[in-house]
Amino acid sequence: MSVIQELPGHLIRRLHQISVSAFTQEVGAAGFDLTPVQFAALRMLKENPDIDQATLAGLIAYDRVTLGGVVNRLEARGLIERTISETDRRARQLRLTERGESVLTTVWPAVRRTQETILKDLTPEEQETLLRLLRKMADANNELSRAPLRPTPPKAPAR
Repeated sequence: MSVIQELPGHLIRRLHQISVSAFTQEVGAAGFDLTPVQFAALRMLKENPDIDQATLAGLIAYDRVTLGGVVNRLEARGLIERTISETDRRARQLRLTERGESVLTTVWPAVRRTQETILKDLTPEEQETLLRLLRKMADANNELSRAPLRPTPPKAPAR
């Protein structure tokens, strides 16, 4: 076995390729044309309606400029909408449309199947350990990323 095949970075890259491929196949077979990043954006907008694009990028650990194209495609497909912020007329807020809500709900079983597929050869205990270690590594190295994960913004108090 080559030394390269023992490097954590190489294995992580391979697993990422496998994960994206499994996602694309499973979600495509369910009749959806959705990427993992588009799904993450939709899911995060479900949890955090009316956030701006920069906040969304931080919440899914994605480059802000690249996310602009993702947002444009989701808006063009009628899955999200941009509105002018009531507090800052220069800012645009993002939220799911009814169609986006429907797609998110309908695609969820395919996304779950993807996760089951990529973890299928691990016991439940190994799955738990793997996920715990992946979270630990991602959290410990967050600031090394070009697009670090930023925590959910605090909700404004109701008036």
